[in-house]
Amino acid sequence: MILIADSGSTKCDWLVIDSTGQRHGDFSTMGFNPYFHSTAFVVNQLGDTPQVTAIANAVENVFFYGAGSSTPSLCKVISDALKQVFPKAQVLVEHDLLGAAYAVYDGRPCIASILGTGSNSCHFDGQTLSEEVPALAYILGDEGSGSWFGKELLRAYFYKQLPDEIRIAFDETYTLTKDELVHCVYGNPHANVWLASFMPFISRFRDHALIRQWMRDGLRTFVNIHVKCFPDYAITPCHFVGSVAWYFSDVLAEVCREEGIPLGNIVQKPIETLADYHVRYLIPQLQR
Repeated sequence: MILIADSGSTKCDWLVIDSTGQRHGDFSTMGFNPYFHSTAFVVNQLGDTPQVTAIANAVENVFFYGAGSSTPSLCKVISDALKQVFPKAQVLVEHDLLGAAYAVYDGRPCIASILGTGSNSCHFDGQTLSEEVPALAYILGDEGSGSWFGKELLRAYFYKQLPDEIRIAFDETYTLTKDELVHCVYGNPHANVWLASFMPFISRFRDHALIRQWMRDGLRTFVNIHVKCFPDYAITPCHFVGSVAWYFSDVLAEVCREEGIPLGNIVQKPIETLADYHVRYLIPQLQR
């Protein structure tokens, strides 16, 4: 039994398959990010997940792709936990950016971009993943992400720059003071997830001129920094994964067209196509 996981900062999707690619179940948990979560925390959370305990001793291979799993030491935080939870399994932990590249790869070189809670991009030719500029996380970076737009909303609200209909709806939906805002942003280890949690509210006003302008500006900033950094961006398909890319695909397509970006596929949840990549390219290597 093979377990594949695609983990953002907010949610982790898990898929159980066999060596032929047949699906044997799927489930979701919270996202696990080694910047914020310890090995013990991950073990405890998974140990309380019934779908995990039901298969723990039957899993032979775990492929985990996660936000924050970007260095050997950070990957080890997650892999040590998975080895405890799945004692009979070989465990591989890699960055979610590699998972995104696998999920969108169609046999041709591409640019793979993540637009979810956070944002990132890479170039992938089927063998080599390369990054041109780093992702600087939600304080300095994450352009065009859920946390980015959450900050836009909160700044506009507290600076009293929201149109009346959005401000009134915000007051009816949330009871948020400035002190609570400061605590949630600066005293919360999961501030990026909290900021991104405002995306459903923003989506309610997706057709409002202000929100569409925010989306155009944020997505254009992402494209200019994280896509145009690759020398061949004008002739290479750029695929996107993540909820922001999916729910605002019309704005993303508009921005890509204006910026000369060949838009490829937009994948909301890459776990299925990620599994397809493993069946085609990686699982055969395990059987040799």
